Parts: sequence; structure tokens; C-alpha cells
Amino acid sequence: MSLALPRAAVPPWKVPPAAAVVAVVALLAVPPGPAAGGSGAHPADAVSALVVLYCAARLVRERRRPLSRTATVVLGLPVLGLAVAAAGAASPGAALGGLGRYLQVFVLVPAAVVLLARGPGDVRLLAWACTGLALYQGAVGTHQYVTGTGASYQGEQVRAVGTFGAQDVMGMATVVSLGLVCAVGLALGRGPVRERAVAAGCAVALLAPLAFSFSRGAWIATAVACAAQLLLAGVRRALAVGAALLAAGVVLVGGFGVGTAMLQERVGSIAQVADAPDRSVTDRYTMWSAAAGMWRERPVTGVGLKGFPAERDSHASLALSSGSETDGAGAGYVRQPLLSPHNMYLLVLAEQGLLGLTALAGSWLALLALGLRRLRPARRRGTGAGAGAAGSPPCAGLVACGLLVWQLTDFAYADIGGPSTVLTAVSLGLAAHWALAAGEDAR
Repeated sequence: MSLALPRAAVPPWKVPPAAAVVAVVALLAVPPGPAAGGSGAHPADAVSALVVLYCAARLVRERRRPLSRTATVVLGLPVLGLAVAAAGAASPGAALGGLGRYLQVFVLVPAAVVLLARGPGDVRLLAWACTGLALYQGAVGTHQYVTGTGASYQGEQVRAVGTFGAQDVMGMATVVSLGLVCAVGLALGRGPVRERAVAAGCAVALLAPLAFSFSRGAWIATAVACAAQLLLAGVRRALAVGAALLAAGVVLVGGFGVGTAMLQERVGSIAQVADAPDRSVTDRYTMWSAAAGMWRERPVTGVGLKGFPAERDSHASLALSSGSETDGAGAGYVRQPLLSPHNMYLLVLAEQGLLGLTALAGSWLALLALGLRRLRPARRRGTGAGAGAAGSPPCAGLVACGLLVWQLTDFAYADIGGPSTVLTAVSLGLAAHWALAAGEDAR
């Protein structure tokens, strides 16, 4: 007589593979260690490497083709310029460090997101994860602004930096901006009315911490991305929302005087960067000029990966200050050297030359063109998850296109660096998923 063992009960739910990417996003809520200094390794970076390995293991086990030919070409295009720039680096250590970082942000993690996200539901899950992280970091930043415990700005510790600290003042601004773009895409896209209403409320709630970040580049990129999302959702809707925002701004600022003098001065300085630039703008212009000088010396291949800091002083004018000053948010006074031009396009041009910039920017523009091309037919067919207003595009497309537009705009004012860079990789992965895998998911 044989005794048959009972079969293990199958759980009624199954964790989607995209949950591994959600873990990367969630870890960005963990404050960086004191040794990181705002630019070192973060737990999210380590987990992103594990996600890439997990994705590779799934491909081997399932024995399926990793990527389509188009996806392989578009996502693999930056490797060409990176390989040449790594060969021209000043040292093997700089070559390996720069190559690993670029591959992580622009190739490996985006490819893993494309492969692990299996449909619109996973994209919505990742979009809500980014929104939730933004709400948490925004709440911490708002508390810092209200209580005067943030980073130093004009002698007062009021700059909201979230858990990233004073040495990474752009971290919270990046997270909040990307979360706001995700919330706007979820609110404008096709979906349940309650979910869209909650997403719209989240987008409104994130406006305050974004303002308290005092990041002009994040403000501009967010405005451009959200305007693009509104136009993609429909011209009539864009005009209606724009009129409502204008009326609310007039009432809040003109009628109730909302907005401190610091915020008003910071907003006004956006239009004064050419007439009377402040010290930070002057330093940025000087580093842009230095990057252009490096490119003119080696126009095709650049000075090599991680070569900008070493070549900066020989190409920068005397107008460049010795460094930026950070203070507050639980840390002491630190003077940080200026080691990047704060412009991703010029950084790539200086270190990788025309070859690297053409490959990297060509990959981004291909994603944007393919994403926009897929968005219009999807809107006409009325496909997508959930119910919503007739003719509304799918939220996955609006989120993906909005995130990519934000990145392409923000790269004119910033470059990669700090723990929030891993969220840039996830954003590019969401854009690549919509542009390269949406057709396969629909079939």
C-alpha cells in the first residue's frame, strides 16, 4: 500500500516578475550610508544588479528569445560608443567604473524592465511604485521645509532633499518629478474612475515638495513632460486643464499670496540666467564651455570615460569656483568639487565624442519615436486596461512617453549621479517597454 503525499496547495495569487523592479524602487526610500556621500553605492544599485541576474536566469530557464531584433539594436546601440570610450580612458579603473555605470543605467536595467514587465498591469504597478516613493520622499522633504531642517539655501536650512541628504540635493527633486509624471499619466489614461481620481490627487500633492526642492531644472522638465502628456491625451483636455491651472495659480499667488519670497526669487531667476546669472549658473556655463573644449580636441571619441574631472582644470576658465557648498539636513558643512558639467549631452560629448553621443542619443530618440508611433494607434483602437473616458490613450503609453520626455529635458540641466540614478534606469526601461514590447503584449 503506497502512501501518497498531498500536493502542496497552490496560492491563489502569484507574484509578478516585475515585483523585483518594485523592490529596487522601494529601496530608494532607504537613506544612503554616511560613507556614500551622496554619490557612492546605494542598496538600490546592488539590488538592480541582482534584478539583472534574476532576469537572465529566467531567460535561461524559460528558453525564450530575450529581445526582438529591433529592441536589441535600440537598447544595444549605446554599447558601441561606450566600448570605444572605455578603451580611451586614462586608467583601467576609470574604464571599468564608467562602463559599468553606463551599462547599468542605459542598457542592462532598462532591458531587464522590458523583459520582466509582462503587460499594462505591470507598467501600472511600477508607475504606482514610483508615485508611492515620490509621496514618501515628498512628505519628508515638506517636513524639512516647514521645520527648517532641510539643506542650506541662502543661509537657511529650508531646501527639501528627502532622505538623500544635503550632498545629493537633486535626489528628491528627481524622485518627486518622476512620481508626479507617473501620477499624471495614470490620471489622464484609460482606467477606473476611482484610480484616476486618486492619481490626480497624488499629482497635486506632489507639487508642493517639488517646489520646495528649489530645483529649476526639475521644474522645467516636469512642466515640459506634463504638457506633453496633456497634449497626447487630447488638445481639448489640455486646454481645459491648462486654464484650470492658470486660474488656480492666479488665485493662490495673486489672491492669497501663496509662495515665500525665496520661491518667488527662484522662479524669477529662471528668466535671468542669461542677464544676471548667479554663482551656480556661472559655474555651470563654465563647465559647459570646458566640456565643449574637450570635445573640440577629440571630436570623434572624446577624452575617455571618467575623463571630465581630470581634464576640467585645463579647459575651464578662471570664472569656475573651487566647488559647491552643502550644509544641513543632518550633515555638517561640506565643500564638494565640481566634477561634471551638469549636462548629460555635453558630458557624453566630452567623454565619448560624436560617436558616443550619436549612439546614446540615437537610442533615446528611437524610443521616443517608437513610443509616440504606438500611442496613436492604441488610442484609436481603444485598447488598454480598465474603463475610462472614450478616446483616452492607455495610461502605460502616457506614463512611458512622459517619463522619456522628462529625462530628455532634464538631461539638458543634469547628468547621472547619486542613488536616484537607478530610478532613471527604471524610467528608461518603462519607456522601452512601451516602445519595444507593447505590440507583443497586445498580441
